[in-house]
Amino acid sequence: MWRWLFFLIALCIAVIGVVWMVKNPGDVTLQWRNWRLDTSVGVLAFVMLFLATVAALFYRFWRFLRRAPANIGAAMQSRRQNKGYQALSSGMVALAAGDASEARRSARRAESLLSDKMPLTRLLSAQSAQLDGDETAATKFFTEMLEDPDTKFLGVRGLLTQAVKNGDRKRALQLAQDAYRLQSKSEWVSTTLFELQTGTGMWSEAARITDDMARNRLIEKPEAARRRAVIAYQMARDDEANGKRPEALNHLRKAVDLAGDLIPAVVALMRRNVADGQHRKAASLGEKTWALFPHPDLVEPYWEAKKATDGLARMKVSERLAATNKDHSESHITLARAALGAKLWGEARKHLQDAGAGEGLEPPARICRMMADLEEQENGDLTKAREWLVRAAGAPADPKWVCSECGNAVVIWTAQCGNCGAFDGYAWGTPPHKSAMPAMLGNEDDARTPSVALAGPATGPDAGHASSALTERS
Repeated sequence: MWRWLFFLIALCIAVIGVVWMVKNPGDVTLQWRNWRLDTSVGVLAFVMLFLATVAALFYRFWRFLRRAPANIGAAMQSRRQNKGYQALSSGMVALAAGDASEARRSARRAESLLSDKMPLTRLLSAQSAQLDGDETAATKFFTEMLEDPDTKFLGVRGLLTQAVKNGDRKRALQLAQDAYRLQSKSEWVSTTLFELQTGTGMWSEAARITDDMARNRLIEKPEAARRRAVIAYQMARDDEANGKRPEALNHLRKAVDLAGDLIPAVVALMRRNVADGQHRKAASLGEKTWALFPHPDLVEPYWEAKKATDGLARMKVSERLAATNKDHSESHITLARAALGAKLWGEARKHLQDAGAGEGLEPPARICRMMADLEEQENGDLTKAREWLVRAAGAPADPKWVCSECGNAVVIWTAQCGNCGAFDGYAWGTPPHKSAMPAMLGNEDDARTPSVALAGPATGPDAGHASSALTERS
């Protein structure tokens, strides 16, 4: 609308100007040597406008002729680039579809069409070679990408992926450090470097990466605290092995302060306090932890802290420990275990029933074995003992440390899964399968199995994490 308005205004001005020129034609005389020209001002203005128009058209035509070769070349180059980008797109689609041959053909076509865009074509060529299983060619392309600052990170990442795949941890660690210097805020790079460092026992370096990841908000604060706790516990173990007892104690305290549910650290600190003669401090730590995270690996260090060496003494101190979390099944199992050791059959039966051995219930395997031991020791009833052993074979498996990544179940906690290598992947819980007791019938050794089971779960500085029934892992 505004354009039409401006056009009408300009037209009116032009008409007014023409009318004024007609009413006031004026005279113009031009004389050059023997030539004389007499005309009006309007005619002269028209002639000048016409000559200016012709000159402008001639000038534009001259510029067109002068620029024609460059324009034609640019048009051809643009068409060539468009075809090259189409080839790149086709190659990426082929990579996503898993078509190695088509990706390789597209990469070659893109390379011939995009000679000035080599980084992009090298990336496609490297990935197509990887898809085709040609690691040598992929390594060549990734290495060439290191020469270009724009694709250096992609080249390092490609070589790092190859090194991890080939199990070359030393080479992978070096490349991960290079990648981290280039892209320290990349979550993939930081995570990969952290996993490689923890896998090789570089705990101090892993702690620094954890701090960087927390600062860059790549991990949440609770996860960062949990990582620091596990790392501190591992550093404590290394210090202890190297005879650095003061440093080991400091790291153990740090681990427990950061993660009170890190049972291996709690157990190790309790045993260290007992060894240093600080029995009361060890017992207090055990009671505090049991109130929040009951775990069977805390029982024996607590008995040691309380100096309970015989059955009745263990029963007495176990009652105090269980009182901090009296309704939890682990408390009943601990009391039943102590009662069996003290030959308090009634107390043992009561707590085993409270722990799940009552009628109509499906108790876990360890409770079934304890009931078998109770029937054998209290009444000498081998028949009922065998019945409980049979029930144990089909009962839910005993809790263990179960990897949240691959489901691997172990008795002793470690910082990394021995199957998939996941860091801090173990959580205390029932494995996703049931354990079976082989050949329990027709063998006297089988009838004595419950007595062996009374030794309880493995203990020590490597055992423990958190009760899966009460807590969520950070």
